[in-house]
Amino acid sequence: MNIIITGASRGIGLELCKKFIRDGHNVIAISRSNESFDKDSILTSKKFKHYKLDLSNSNSIEEWFPSFSSSFESVDILINNAGLLINKPFNELTNGDFDNIFNTNVKSVFSLVKILFQKFSNDAHIVNISSMGGFQGSSKFPGLSLYSASKGALSILTECMAEEFKEQNISVNALALGAVQTEMLAEAFPGYQAPLTSKDMAEFISNFALTGNKYFNGKILPVSLSTP
Repeated sequence: MNIIITGASRGIGLELCKKFIRDGHNVIAISRSNESFDKDSILTSKKFKHYKLDLSNSNSIEEWFPSFSSSFESVDILINNAGLLINKPFNELTNGDFDNIFNTNVKSVFSLVKILFQKFSNDAHIVNISSMGGFQGSSKFPGLSLYSASKGALSILTECMAEEFKEQNISVNALALGAVQTEMLAEAFPGYQAPLTSKDMAEFISNFALTGNKYFNGKILPVSLSTP
């Protein structure tokens, strides 16, 4: 399968790249940085290709697409894992913070899915990585209002895309993740030790990406042992 993973240079995204390559799939990694990819021999595989791209800039996505399109005829799975977190009290947040978070966490998904639409194979699966912070009725935490709001918006966008893409047989689901030991979690909750590692969560997400569309479409599924 041809699998695109955004936010691929660290944490869950990086572990997903390794997992899918080990399982024999073609991985197209998108991230702002490529530093992590030089440190693991599995990422030198011919089945791995990295594009350095700022997803918060829709013009960058449009400029990237011809290069991608010339190399890959189809996309079977898209995992929208890229995310930005800003931890600030509400009254200290700026309009720039709002734009940065929503451009990265919501608009990038819209822009990427839109430009890739004609490339999705029959029975393709789009998996959006949301958060328990954006799950209605879940615990909310000071300093994370924009992050949580953007993930809530991503969840609604997931439901809407699933409805719109039914005729094309493209499934769209979101996984609302709880606490996973990542750099982003450390930014939100310094000193907190999560019950799951990035590798643990990558195992679950990879299995869901491959098979979850047989059972779910348009669902926001909580995947959480704890929310700090």
